[in-house]
Amino acid sequence: MSSTSRGRVSVCMATYNGERFVAEQIASILPQLSAQDELVVVDDASTDSTVAVVEDLAAQDPRIRLTARADNRGYVRTFEEALSLASGDLLLLSDQDDVWTPDHVEVLASALEDAEVAATNLGTLGGPEAIRGPYGQADWHLRASGSRRAWRNVLGVLAGNRPYYGCAMGVRAEALGRGLAPFPTFLGESHDLWIALYGNLRRSMRHCPERTVLRRFHESNQTPNRPRGVRAALGSRLLLVRCITELRRRGL
Repeated sequence: MSSTSRGRVSVCMATYNGERFVAEQIASILPQLSAQDELVVVDDASTDSTVAVVEDLAAQDPRIRLTARADNRGYVRTFEEALSLASGDLLLLSDQDDVWTPDHVEVLASALEDAEVAATNLGTLGGPEAIRGPYGQADWHLRASGSRRAWRNVLGVLAGNRPYYGCAMGVRAEALGRGLAPFPTFLGESHDLWIALYGNLRRSMRHCPERTVLRRFHESNQTPNRPRGVRAALGSRLLLVRCITELRRRGL
């Protein structure tokens, strides 16, 4: 797919104390972008040299747009701000510490031709091809056949067995005005599941079987890779029910 036919791409990245990994992630993104595309980086008041690293890269590539906040608001609000600053037709979310495969943009852009939300699968960086699920699943991935099973996917999100990861997701810009934005004030985590619920309730979700994000496992990962305690799990389920209620209130 040519850059002209797919529309303008905005990669939306949230950073916080990512000095060790952010340059490698950006290096995997920029070759996939055309001259008209952009990488929107919002830094959540890092206390290390993350901002300096991104500023140095931006000085070499005008497609990088950096907003450095003085106050720390958490990753959900940071991603929300990055999405709001994006000017592209297709908005692809990016963590600071993964590596994209060379076909990541192409796969998501193609999927977003006929869907408002699309998601690919994860592999691991320097590890096995498939990632394990939070309950020990040996191969934790989305299947293309599940793209149209909207309510099954919604129930799967509630049950914790749908591997939607924000770092492997993209949305069409018009989704922001159709109910995706603003994020609800109660959303303190799981922005990726908010986006996935929106896509499924809109019946405009596309699962891509490809593994286009190589996840780096380290001590600061925001997404847990092991089961939560009972109280935390119940709190998470309640949050998702509130998300569904809010999306229905918005007309979905």
